Amino acid sequence: MKKLVGAKTPQAVGRTGPRKVRKIENIWIPMSDGTKIAARMWLPEDAEDNPVPVLMEYIPYRKRIRDETIHPYLASYGYACVRPDIRGSGDSEGLPQDEYVKQEQDDGVEIIAWLARQPWCTGKVGMFGNSWGGTNALHVAARRPPELKAIITVCSTDDLYPEEPYTGGLLNDTVFFEWGVVWPAYCGRPPDPAIVGDRWRDMWMERLNNLDYYPIYWITHQHRDAFWKHRSISEDYGAIRCPVYAVSGWNDVYYRAVPRMLANLKCPRKGLVGPWGHGYPNTGNPGPAIDWLTEALRWWDYWLKDIETGIMDEPMYRFWMQEEATMLGVHQSPGRWAAEESWPSPRIRPRKFYLTKDGLECGAGAETARVLKPSQTVGITAPRRHWRDIDTEAPTDQRIDDARSLTFDSEPLEGEFEILGQPVVTLDLAVDKPVALLAVRLNEVEPDGLSKRITYSVLNLTHRDSDEFPQPLEPGRRYRIRMPLNDCAHVFKSGRRIRVAVSTSYWPAYWPSPEPVTLTVYAGRSELELPARPPSAADRNLKPFGAAFVPEPTSGGTVLQKAPAPTRRSEWDAATKKLTIRTVQGGGLSKSDAIGIEVGSITSELSEILDQDPTSATVQTQYIETMKLDDLNVRVESCLHMSSTKDKFLVVGQLKAFDHDEEVFTKSWKRMIPRLLV
Repeated sequence: MKKLVGAKTPQAVGRTGPRKVRKIENIWIPMSDGTKIAARMWLPEDAEDNPVPVLMEYIPYRKRIRDETIHPYLASYGYACVRPDIRGSGDSEGLPQDEYVKQEQDDGVEIIAWLARQPWCTGKVGMFGNSWGGTNALHVAARRPPELKAIITVCSTDDLYPEEPYTGGLLNDTVFFEWGVVWPAYCGRPPDPAIVGDRWRDMWMERLNNLDYYPIYWITHQHRDAFWKHRSISEDYGAIRCPVYAVSGWNDVYYRAVPRMLANLKCPRKGLVGPWGHGYPNTGNPGPAIDWLTEALRWWDYWLKDIETGIMDEPMYRFWMQEEATMLGVHQSPGRWAAEESWPSPRIRPRKFYLTKDGLECGAGAETARVLKPSQTVGITAPRRHWRDIDTEAPTDQRIDDARSLTFDSEPLEGEFEILGQPVVTLDLAVDKPVALLAVRLNEVEPDGLSKRITYSVLNLTHRDSDEFPQPLEPGRRYRIRMPLNDCAHVFKSGRRIRVAVSTSYWPAYWPSPEPVTLTVYAGRSELELPARPPSAADRNLKPFGAAFVPEPTSGGTVLQKAPAPTRRSEWDAATKKLTIRTVQGGGLSKSDAIGIEVGSITSELSEILDQDPTSATVQTQYIETMKLDDLNVRVESCLHMSSTKDKFLVVGQLKAFDHDEEVFTKSWKRMIPRLLV
């Protein structure tokens, strides 16, 4: 039975809870094979006499470098907050591993059991995390450790294959080139001498000598095989029985997972999608950010302390209804909060348009063949699958890409209406190659012609029926392709037009097809179905979120060298029709006042392609990270280069490590990998 106690609400920025907290820099958690996992912990000072539940964040990003705010704040409200380094990362023993392997899950189950047995713990554990920590919370929950009573999963995924390297069966830039170059460098970082002592260098060398360049694993598994299934709870949603709060933002790379999990999980669940990118909602960009920590406490108090906070009496699915599309440089998203009692919602009704020779119409028209010649540089108005910096990488005016796509426009709308969910475009089409990329964008066009991308999707047409067993296309044959676009919540405005734009490339966000593709779309036989959401008076009565705040850190940090603004420069050579894009992010240096460590990083990327030749595509990325602490002075450099022919991918990876600027390790990987209908 829940205790009838109201939710706690902080009264001011930086205010913490009633319990004093001590920080324990390291505890060693023994695994059954003898390996010791290093963890940092924030514990209420009176927990030995008044035990508390545990909140665990389980990640490979180093427990002592960041998050000096969330953990002590939650601990001050009566939780033991524990942050273990995954085996082979940070200060933990063991060797580096690829993402989300079984050993990581096994260790997570053991760690939870060990924490629950401690005298300062009530026996109840919750897991939370953003990105990796949110995803492995789902994985561990699927293992059903009895002590795990609830999780919060933020900006995570239930299905790794389509969300990480292979969106729609296509290799995407965000995971393969951005994260793919960073992850090997993370695996090659040394432990902290202050924690592991003089053995730090031996541990470091052992890690370096045993790591692999993991993106090569990913590209050898081009279809949805056992490699990806093991990493995806979507294979068996019913395996999770503890309550799940799934959180993301419309500008995050993983937001599609929230409505999927609400629709498929059977356990108690809630979903929240704001306007944000990849991060916690109290620091969300674009805003408005919210008082996320109070919302999190309401969840934890309900499930771990049996306190009736009212959180489960509220609608299952809460979301930011966007009134304008996110565009370059826009840091506040116009819109409002709305909600549905369940998802899928029985209130959603399809609104159908037909793609005709004259545009988007309410009725079907005569069949007309519209032909699109190949162009490999369509996509430059939204140059990343997931932008890292809203001022340099978010979508811009779509007209440059629209002009090189097949477009279908509606008449100006006579009134506004909302959509929520996945728009679906169904195309009657034919292509002239056995492997072809299809990109479909849904845009809103203002009276002056400004074209804003609302949502989109891409599909490797060989995956039209299955990601596991793709089949080549028969050139010239007509196919009917049903293509759900990415979930969205948007208000189409009166006087504006709806546009569907279709292309056979989306560079540089997605790797191009092996050959140039000519596309024929049969207008009059193709459709757009929008998930129309009727107005709801209940939206006005939703419990408001508090104002966003970030708790005062228990110890501060010092910016030693401010990072320059990120840069992205595109160059077009009209003579050769070559597009070159150069990006640089990072370059700053900061110091943690708590432990004195100085860290810095910089990422650079160069991509090139000829508009007429998909096999000319190349991407080269480099990531450099530095760490300094007392006598520790190390640098790790990771480089990734990829190109392709019609039949093969060429992947080259390199990792170097330096101790006081002296190179102590270097290793290169070079693989020619067959293209398997990709």
